[in-house]
Amino acid sequence: MPYFGAHMSIAGGLEKAVERIMSVDGTALQIFSKNQRQWKSKPLEQKQIDAFLAACSEWGDYPIAAHDSYLINIGSHKEDGVEKSVAALAYELERAEQLNIPYVVMHPGAHLGSGVEEALERVAKNLDRAVRESRTERVMVLLENTAGQGTTLGRSFTELAAIIQQSEVADRLGVCVDTCHAYAAGYDLATEEGYAATFDKFERVLGIERLKFMHVNDSKGALGSHLDRHDHIGAGMLGEETFARLVNDARFISLPMVLETPKGEDLKEDKLNLELLHKLADSSV
Repeated sequence: MPYFGAHMSIAGGLEKAVERIMSVDGTALQIFSKNQRQWKSKPLEQKQIDAFLAACSEWGDYPIAAHDSYLINIGSHKEDGVEKSVAALAYELERAEQLNIPYVVMHPGAHLGSGVEEALERVAKNLDRAVRESRTERVMVLLENTAGQGTTLGRSFTELAAIIQQSEVADRLGVCVDTCHAYAAGYDLATEEGYAATFDKFERVLGIERLKFMHVNDSKGALGSHLDRHDHIGAGMLGEETFARLVNDARFISLPMVLETPKGEDLKEDKLNLELLHKLADSSV
């Protein structure tokens, strides 16, 4: 069955994100487990954990991922920043395991001018440290592909593979593909031939079994523009046909797919996007 959902706010409590996804009939969820604009937060209290787990049980225990803070950059060559980032990532993993969330999605970071290969090696080393220091046993880190703006890492499947290959905890690593980022980075998902080539490349370089989660976002930017601007399903450069192809791809039928598209407090946009995804899933490409 398809698992379609969205990233939801935790304003008012972690359990509120579950209530929000239930209100739009979503069956997959992504959250920040803490304020993503701050390095630190108070440790989770048992009553917070219990409220979240109870809400998840009422919802149906559908797939959930936590996204790490955008402040984290374990690819940096600046010592102070790296130490804070490793500690922050370890803390994100701890919180996810306390909440019984199986995945933490993270951007690989940016090399800040130090060079790609050297930075990818640093990412792998610092990932290993964060996993060890978190003292967790179950949570997987999902490396998210990026649009490739500036010195960001992870713009290609090859870069993601290099991190995994150099890691000592590769069994705890997977991938989250963002459709907008892939297109902006130069993967032509908008054509039938380009779509096939993109996932053939993914299979060869990473293996489809590494793909655990997906961000389904249309793209305001053109192919190869490196513009990280999400648009509503079918409203951007990817178009409805791309998402029809994606949600009917037999390889991804049970893959959690979440929206990260703009929305208001009434979540009307999420409802419309999810309705369209379900409509496309009922069609044939």
